Amino acid sequence: MALGCAFVFVFICRNFIFTPVKVVGQSMQPTYENHDRVIVSKIGQIKHFDTIVFHSPIEKEDYIKRVIGLPNDTIEIQDDVLYINGQKYEEPYLQQNKSELLPNQKLTENIKIKVPKGHIFVLGDNRQNSMDSRQIGCISEEAVIGKAIFRFYPGKEN
Repeated sequence: MALGCAFVFVFICRNFIFTPVKVVGQSMQPTYENHDRVIVSKIGQIKHFDTIVFHSPIEKEDYIKRVIGLPNDTIEIQDDVLYINGQKYEEPYLQQNKSELLPNQKLTENIKIKVPKGHIFVLGDNRQNSMDSRQIGCISEEAVIGKAIFRFYPGKEN
């Protein structure tokens, strides 16, 4: 009886509350490295700058990216500066990658986009090596699996 209840509990948690996910690729470096393992929460509201996992619209893979734009937002990146609905935002998670640029080199090309209703605009933290909304378009909210809430392997060194 106890074993049956445990299986039901695990099934409910994994399918409706949270799930482990393995990071594949380098698009979120240095925030997440290739082969990191993270717990993804399937509950709660997605906000700007959350890191989410979603079903790719072009491959049978799941991607992990950062939410930059929510439905009806106007996103603009001009000279590596992010503006959401005209308001300037700092992106501290890009500092390491920016520090490795050559003079006059940019992480992100200049863009301006209005996010359609029911969609989100996502970018990888490793902007020069990321398949994200710049290439695949805005992501349907229905494709979102959930929000990455913490890395459990190998752990973050400080």
